[in-house]
Amino acid sequence: MTLRVRLAVAAALAVATVALGLSWAAFAVIRYELTHQLDLELTQAATVATQQQGGEPPGVLSGQCRYLAAPACTQLVPADPARDPRSAVAPYLFPVTPAVREVAAGQRAAYFSTTTVAGFPARMLVTPFRGGTALQVVLRSDGVDRAVRQSAAAFAGLGAGGVLAAGLLGWWVSRTGLRPVTRLTATIERITATGDPHHRITSHAATGRRRDEVSRLGESFDTMLDALERSVAAQRRLVSDASHELRTPLTALRTNAELLAHGDRLTDAQRQRAATALGRQLREVTGMVNDLVELARDEEPQALVERFRLLPLVEHAVTSARGHWPGQAFTLAVGPGAAEAVVPGVPARLVRLLGNLLDNAAKFGAGRGPVEVRVALVGDRGETLEVSVRDHGPGIAAEDLPYVFDRFYRSDTARSLPGSGLGLAMARQIARAHGADLVAREPGPPHGGGACFVLTGLPVAP
Repeated sequence: MTLRVRLAVAAALAVATVALGLSWAAFAVIRYELTHQLDLELTQAATVATQQQGGEPPGVLSGQCRYLAAPACTQLVPADPARDPRSAVAPYLFPVTPAVREVAAGQRAAYFSTTTVAGFPARMLVTPFRGGTALQVVLRSDGVDRAVRQSAAAFAGLGAGGVLAAGLLGWWVSRTGLRPVTRLTATIERITATGDPHHRITSHAATGRRRDEVSRLGESFDTMLDALERSVAAQRRLVSDASHELRTPLTALRTNAELLAHGDRLTDAQRQRAATALGRQLREVTGMVNDLVELARDEEPQALVERFRLLPLVEHAVTSARGHWPGQAFTLAVGPGAAEAVVPGVPARLVRLLGNLLDNAAKFGAGRGPVEVRVALVGDRGETLEVSVRDHGPGIAAEDLPYVFDRFYRSDTARSLPGSGLGLAMARQIARAHGADLVAREPGPPHGGGACFVLTGLPVAP
């Protein structure tokens, strides 16, 4: 069965069960009240008979019980059958059972029962009387029985109507309750068919009016669609930017390769220049492809996360940068307690982050002052580490600051410098994968221009 049918059946069964249960309970109450009223009349008649009768012998005392409006019929029954009246006619009007003899002998308490008198249904009370006898009091009950049957028929009709109403209500509940789910399903199918995550489930007006589970599901799905749309847009932008950035070096590679293919027409100097340019361009393309692969990678598996001291990692990155940039000075300052701070993460990825920051600082600040690296604990209890890398180059223009971490973004002043424009984007991605962030700040004192990139919020392990 479909979800709609299952929901309709479940709702119909619930409502039908309640309707039938209420009908049965109401019928039981009415039947009890009618029977109880008849029992009260029998009890009252027995009390009157007890007060009026004296030492009468066993036998029929009063009544024929042939008329519905007749008074209660009574008879006395002794515990000993030998004391029964001797008569050619039936001595008793009502049947005498062993239970009646037990009440007369005091072996059993008074009780009510149903019987038949003169072909009519009747209600009987058997209660102890004087001198080892039992008093039987009988009233016609066909009026009560008729009322009970009529009540049963009425409540049976109500129950049947309740079952029918339950079916209709179940259908309406399933249709109304699943309408948002149907809309959600239709949107998903439309997105699947078109491949366009632009569609949304809920509108802002509907969100403001209703906050039930289905609307929250729709909002959550819309949030997922927003993330999917951003991911698809970022993927398309990455492919577009990568194809644009790779077009120029690939063209140069092809040109130099074609020149070398006709090496017999070139001088030795020309061949050497073409080979050198080809090697340089191959390195640039290889670096760009490696950067793209790094950017496209997901978070590192949890199994690769280690706990390690960060300072030796920073010292290693600074030493490597000095080897790559022999003409550039690098300084390292360590704040109190930072030397022993342990962080969770992936060492190779953090080395790549620090290497990108140091290469960027050395490239833009070459010959204008040292690259200053500082490691410090941050927070009231030193719960996070902060690593800052500052150069003394031209700095970051205000119009470029919002875009420095975008992929392939290069300011006007950086277009003549080597690089792919992916280093800072990759560094921020690595930082966020470690629960931290990478931000660009104004250089602190002493001033003198330059740019300052800060790895902030890196959690310190216990």
